[in-house]
Amino acid sequence: MQPLKNIHIILNPAAGIKNPPLRVFNQHFKKAGYDWDVSITKDRGDGTRLVEKAIQGGADIVAAYGGDGTVMEVASGLQNTDIPMAILPGGTGNILSAELGIPQNLEQACELITKPEQYRIHKIDVGCSDDPNLPAFTLRAGVGLEANMLEGTDRELKENYGIFAYIMGAIQALGGAKEAQYHLVLDDKEMECQGLTCLIANAGYFGVPGITLDPKVKIDDGLLDVFVIRQMDLLGLFSLAASVARGSEKKGQAQHWQAKSIKIESDPPQSTQADGEMWGKSPVNICINPQSLNVIVPK
Repeated sequence: MQPLKNIHIILNPAAGIKNPPLRVFNQHFKKAGYDWDVSITKDRGDGTRLVEKAIQGGADIVAAYGGDGTVMEVASGLQNTDIPMAILPGGTGNILSAELGIPQNLEQACELITKPEQYRIHKIDVGCSDDPNLPAFTLRAGVGLEANMLEGTDRELKENYGIFAYIMGAIQALGGAKEAQYHLVLDDKEMECQGLTCLIANAGYFGVPGITLDPKVKIDDGLLDVFVIRQMDLLGLFSLAASVARGSEKKGQAQHWQAKSIKIESDPPQSTQADGEMWGKSPVNICINPQSLNVIVPK
């Protein structure tokens, strides 16, 4: 494979405050003889818009430096192109990079890009809303409790406490959580159910080592996995995650389907999110864009 040596990095300035990354970028890419440049996001959606400029400027790798929200925006711009995405972990959540086995250390992630013999291009699926103003997602979308958890987690908490900030948000959200009535349309099959939250998963990793939504969830199988989780407390939520990871899902706590096209209505309307970014309120229509994103991953 011809070496890809023109790297454009899209950087979220809120990420990596404690460890400024530019020195690391220059050290690794300059030493390897790579041409590199950086664009900085300022507002929501900038990551997607900057991808187009990077491609027009001749980039043959576009790298995302930040958390999963930054990765989501860059992925939105790169889907359906031949340009691969590299992930340089720098945010609170680096779940996609962990899912794909990408180094969580910034220097090691940079080094991977400069050694083509050590990486391959992995084609993964992307989840898309029917609203063209919303970015695609690589991990999962959530309606209800999970979105409420994120609404209760501000940036300062995330910067100071990392994953524990989301746990604090979960505790706050569970305090007033109530079940909703869901009307689901899964590949034209309609159904009704009740639950605290509806998760639409493209990837299974939950951000906690050893915990996945379900071993059946694959990021490149052309399907989205839909979970409706019933009423429970915080301990029940983690118990469910652990039981699913062991392959012993507790009946009655969650329902699971797979589909390519999904429509979710809820009564009452609920907050929705995708990859850590708020999408507004339900209803929401989502479909899979199969193997539409090229990602640099270790061999």
